[in-house]
Amino acid sequence: RPNVGKSSLFNRMIGERLAITDDASGITRDRMYAQAEWLGKQFNVIDTGGIELSDAPFLTEIKAQVEIAIEEADVIVMVTDGRSGMVDDDRFIMKMLYAVKKPILIAVNKVDDQKYVPDIYDFYQLGGDDVIGISTHHGIGMGDLLDRIVAVLPEKEADPYDESTIRIALIGRPNVGKSSLTNAILGEERVIVSPIQGTTTDAIDTPFTSGDQSYVVIDTAGLRKRGKLWESVEKYSALRAMQAIDRSDVVLLVIDAETVIIEQDKHIAGYALDHSKAMILVVNKWDTIQKNDATMSEWIQKLRYEFQFLTYIPIAFVSAKNKQRIPTLFPLIQKAFENYQRRISTSVLNEVITDAISLNPPKDHNRIKLKVYYATQVAIKCPTFVLFVNEPEAMHFSYQRYLENRLRERFDFEGTPIKIILRKRD
Repeated sequence: RPNVGKSSLFNRMIGERLAITDDASGITRDRMYAQAEWLGKQFNVIDTGGIELSDAPFLTEIKAQVEIAIEEADVIVMVTDGRSGMVDDDRFIMKMLYAVKKPILIAVNKVDDQKYVPDIYDFYQLGGDDVIGISTHHGIGMGDLLDRIVAVLPEKEADPYDESTIRIALIGRPNVGKSSLTNAILGEERVIVSPIQGTTTDAIDTPFTSGDQSYVVIDTAGLRKRGKLWESVEKYSALRAMQAIDRSDVVLLVIDAETVIIEQDKHIAGYALDHSKAMILVVNKWDTIQKNDATMSEWIQKLRYEFQFLTYIPIAFVSAKNKQRIPTLFPLIQKAFENYQRRISTSVLNEVITDAISLNPPKDHNRIKLKVYYATQVAIKCPTFVLFVNEPEAMHFSYQRYLENRLRERFDFEGTPIKIILRKRD
């Protein structure tokens, strides 16, 4: 119900203040999605609006939101208020959950004072699988709750494709031509294409082969801003699109040449960036605009300006409808995938880092002089490097970006993000 601390719990679980929290009730109206990790296990978290027995504004939409979240979830955490005790709204919400054949954990919030601890046991009357006392304000009980969540989460399904198969996810706003592009890539009418927004409501896996290379293309529903997610046509679209991104190696961010670039395009690119995926920017409907010799270079310049946080990704211009320039995508996809799993030898990596520091020694930051002792690559898909330093706080973000740029200059990381992790040498 409202104001029990759902959004505060959401923020605690994901480790950042993404959901708005306020003492006033009813602040959260739409579902919010984010990734969390506990004991090495990653999972998505959905925050919902509060349900109450009243005629409050947006209550119908909020209830629809909650029903969608319940349908999408593998585990449900019902948040209650330990200070006010169990109320009729709690019983009403639990009645909604009785028909759900999923684990239901009851998190009794605001028990940061010992006098409220005995009241936790009253909530066993609701019939959940377990009751855990927590305080989102102080972080009390969070480990116990996350332990229980991870314990009842279903096991991740085995990957049906081998490591050499390139998994491609197409993402973008509704109606930019993702399904048409899927059909053009496959060379057949495999996916429903419609000018009506929201036709695709699920992620569809389609394996195919081009040349000697095996691919799987995942067509996803269009991602729309959170404020419109309650619309019935896209009940499950956003979560399924995020899951498709998570399962992919290379993401094709599709934008429409006929429309201006809007913040939502950048927001969608952020989803792929958050999941550390290789990416290609695909401008679709290239046949619909007037062109001259300078049009493509002008578009590239404009896109580089609009997507300044994605300077490393290649850009392709295609027409899915007319199947024009589709073959240009495959070399870009293969190269992005190759760079996504690139591994650098430790000796060469340290040589590049040492040279970069010699050319541009770091300035004092937080009154500390940075010393980099050693570098090593710890992961591929995306390439991840650990730098052992005297003090991580001595690294200014601009200097870390400088080191990343030097790595990109020396090695071919076009199309893939790279991560630099700082560790204090023991």
